[in-house]
Amino acid sequence: MFEGKVAVVTGGANGIGKCIAGEFQKCGAQAAVIDKAPGDHFVGDLADKGVLENFAAHVIEQYGHVDYLINNALPLMRGIDKCSYEEFQYALSVGVTAPFYLSKLFAPYFSEGGSIINISSSRDRMSQPQTESYTAAKGGIAALTHALAVSFAGKVRVNSISPGWIDTSFKCYEGPDAVQQPVHRVGNPLDIANMVLFLCSDKAGFITGENICIDGGMTRQMIYHGDHGWVLEAESDAKK
Repeated sequence: MFEGKVAVVTGGANGIGKCIAGEFQKCGAQAAVIDKAPGDHFVGDLADKGVLENFAAHVIEQYGHVDYLINNALPLMRGIDKCSYEEFQYALSVGVTAPFYLSKLFAPYFSEGGSIINISSSRDRMSQPQTESYTAAKGGIAALTHALAVSFAGKVRVNSISPGWIDTSFKCYEGPDAVQQPVHRVGNPLDIANMVLFLCSDKAGFITGENICIDGGMTRQMIYHGDHGWVLEAESDAKK
């Protein structure tokens, strides 16, 4: 299905990104990876405009075109108590600006039937305390998705995926960590990679501008104190 295709994956050295790149390669595609971590890929910081331009030029020089752009790189997570102005800006640069700019740089080089997949998070719709920089970036890329889908209409389909709890080590959880989730397990990178490949395939040819949450049903589960064994322990009580 992907023989001879070119998939660009940001943050592809580890975790979900590495799994996505690997699954594309198994299906015959070439994977062009960029990551801050050292390795056998393009190494660079996605917050740096020059790095983005050099990476895009490198990809086009090597392959001549792009079929799929997977904006996966993780932004910094800092909360309102400790996040500095610079850290918040950095998170947005990696999580929103880089996906926008790479989409712009590759725009003339997308093949017919091209696809952009933005990796958001279930935090684009719900939060834990002290996660503002990450949550803002993930909300931004989810909104950027439908804007790009309209701008690229007729040329490139653009969708986003919002993962929930994904254990990148493929650890198998038991007990409350698993049972609290409607599917009774924690997710793994293949749960996301499989959807990426589906959305890039012709089978998803009528899907664009969409956000798909893959979280085992957690964001669909209503939680109230005292309901089905859920108990809220107030902070004041927890310290006693």
